Amino acid sequence: MMEEEELELAEDLEAILHLTPEVQLAIEQVFPSQDPLDRADFNAVEYINTLFPTEQSLASIDDVVNKIRLKIRRLDDDIRTVVRGQTNVGQDGRQVKEITRDIKQLDHAKRHLTTSITTLNHLHMLAGGVDSLEAMTRKRQYSDVANLLQGVVNVLEHFQKYMGIPQIRQLSERVKAAQSELGTQILADFEEAFPSQGSKRTGGPSNVLRDACLVANVLDPRIKQEIIKKFIRQHLSEYLVLFQENQDVAWLDKIDRRYAWIKRQLVDYEEKYGRMFPEEWCMTERIAVEFCHITKVELAKVMRTRAKEIEVKLLLFAIQRTTNFEGLLAKRFTGCTLTDIPGQQKRAESPLDQTNPFLEDEPGEDVGAEKDEDLAKPRKPKAPDNPFHGIISKCFEPHLYVYIESQDKNLGELIDRFVADFRAQGPPKAGTEEGGAVLPSCADLFVYYKKCMVQCSQLSTGEPMIALSTIFQKFLREYAWKILSGNLPKSSSNSGGLTITSLLKEKEGYEAAKFTVDELCLICSILSTAEYCLATTQQLEEKLKEKVDKVLMERINLTGEMDTFSTVISNSIQLLVQDLDAACDPALSAMSKMPWQSVEHVGDQSPYVTSIIMHIKQNVPIIRDNLASTRKYFTQFLISSFIPKFINHLFRCKPISMVGAEQLLLDTHSLKTVLLDLPSIGSQVLRKAPASYTKIVVKGMTRAEMILKVVMAPHEPPVVFVDNYIKLLADGNPETFQKILDMKGLKRSEQSSMLELFRQRLPTPPSGADSGPSLSFSAPTPEQESSRIRKLEKLIKKRL
Repeated sequence: MMEEEELELAEDLEAILHLTPEVQLAIEQVFPSQDPLDRADFNAVEYINTLFPTEQSLASIDDVVNKIRLKIRRLDDDIRTVVRGQTNVGQDGRQVKEITRDIKQLDHAKRHLTTSITTLNHLHMLAGGVDSLEAMTRKRQYSDVANLLQGVVNVLEHFQKYMGIPQIRQLSERVKAAQSELGTQILADFEEAFPSQGSKRTGGPSNVLRDACLVANVLDPRIKQEIIKKFIRQHLSEYLVLFQENQDVAWLDKIDRRYAWIKRQLVDYEEKYGRMFPEEWCMTERIAVEFCHITKVELAKVMRTRAKEIEVKLLLFAIQRTTNFEGLLAKRFTGCTLTDIPGQQKRAESPLDQTNPFLEDEPGEDVGAEKDEDLAKPRKPKAPDNPFHGIISKCFEPHLYVYIESQDKNLGELIDRFVADFRAQGPPKAGTEEGGAVLPSCADLFVYYKKCMVQCSQLSTGEPMIALSTIFQKFLREYAWKILSGNLPKSSSNSGGLTITSLLKEKEGYEAAKFTVDELCLICSILSTAEYCLATTQQLEEKLKEKVDKVLMERINLTGEMDTFSTVISNSIQLLVQDLDAACDPALSAMSKMPWQSVEHVGDQSPYVTSIIMHIKQNVPIIRDNLASTRKYFTQFLISSFIPKFINHLFRCKPISMVGAEQLLLDTHSLKTVLLDLPSIGSQVLRKAPASYTKIVVKGMTRAEMILKVVMAPHEPPVVFVDNYIKLLADGNPETFQKILDMKGLKRSEQSSMLELFRQRLPTPPSGADSGPSLSFSAPTPEQESSRIRKLEKLIKKRL
């Protein structure tokens, strides 16, 4: 029983005395021991095996047990001693706590004593300072007052919580009374030195006033503002008299005198009064800013009174001189006084030196007189760099309609001059440098636009810019109509004007008038000019949006004018296509009238093919040499018009024999080869045709070849013929199939059964698809050709 109890006790102790590794490490550091019983990882079995390694050693078991029991008793004695020693700890702790409380009381007493001594010292300083302040105020000893007043105010702040004490409250009221008396006294001193009545200054700078300004820095901010206001008003009183509205020098033509006067005044102020006012007051800048405000009001008043006398040259002169002056202000001052915030520290002005722009002559450059740059180059606006921008010149905005009207008139005269010059000089001639090039008038127009835009942006970035952009739109349209569209050659069949329908109109035996080489050169020149105008108008729109205020950017829109130039490009290309049609129509008509049924053998290419190729070799190099980037659009229009026309005439060749179909197939291949070589015909440099161009030619001419191969195929048995047609042409239009049958010369009775079989053999369209017959490249009607031309016009606008 005893052994079991000891075992349970050991297990309980082991559970209770399980210590964390950190605690165990701390114990080992405080009480280092080599005894295995003190180890955290003690193992009883290993310990016993160590004590009794052999059976013979068990004979000494009683001695070992006695030693362990003795060690246990010693440990119990040590523990008992430690526990008894802790009985007096609580009493000792209470004694220590009483000592600590006494120390705290002494600390509080010391702190209160220090506070009392400090407060008494502050009170002594405050009482003495108030007496000294009142005495110095009466004697106007502002230099001493400036140093003393700030100290008195700072000391008084320590007594804010003691204002309930009558003596402290009385001292506070005396300080306030002294401050009020100082403010009144300083204002009176400045009034005496600089009287507001009359323009003559009887006083001048003095050390007393300089020290008074230092005192004003400590007083209520309203005192400082009143001093500044009265001094500036008195300093500018002469200006109001000299430049009254009824004076001759008040008008715009003598605006230079205003700015010359203020420059002299500012230099005079720096010399006489620069040291009187503290630098952080920025008095020089304040005088200049107040002058600007007065000038803005006075100019607005005089311009309203004499609005009918304002001419554009006079207005631009006044604006130019004013913006120059605003630029000088930006060089000299920081603009820190433009937005005064109470309590905000101002950056001191730099002292007047040799770099002062008011000692320099004004630049004589006119507004906008700068080197012409590309409209595409970004130009940072001046307004954000100059805090004084518009401080005076804003008054001219209500009268900028004079400038806008002047530009409207000037641009109208410019367009009329362009028209007259074009008529006098005549159109560009082929073989000259002007042939096919952009018209010089186009560059002149946009250079003038740029000059106007720069001028107006310096005058205003608001509504006047919107008005100017409207004027730009008006004369861009006039240029497109009068200079470009108005000078496009008119064919004899289209004297009433150029339309898409007339370009696609075909009449049997009719031959439209062809353009001369000079006329082709003129068309190319107008086309190139329209393309240049289109690109430059887009740049102009972007620059206008950069110049105008952000809230007005959405009102700048030149899309309509860009569309107008796109229309000129489209019409020019159509005229070039018309010239091709005019040359090819006789040859194609001859092709459709030939007796193809009676052709007995296949020879070289037919005469009509030779005629078409000859025209292409004559005119295409001329057009290519006079066109640059627009050449690709011309070739697309050319092919999209010529190939459908060729297929349409091909259907008119009926009836056709087997040999006749072979001859036509040879002719078609010859035309296809020439069309693929079109980009390099007549050129010493071999150029690879664009992929899109090659694709159009191959697709269109391959269809013509497939038509002829179907005609060459025997129509018996009918099922094989119909399936072969569907396979080669992939065209489900019965009208196209009907034309094929006509070309083969089948009778109507045979055609009826063949058409019925064709409808039966057509593949069933997939579910959801259109149930009507599919059209792949059937011979287009004039309406279809017109629709295709309109789609290509949209393609041009998109690409440009």
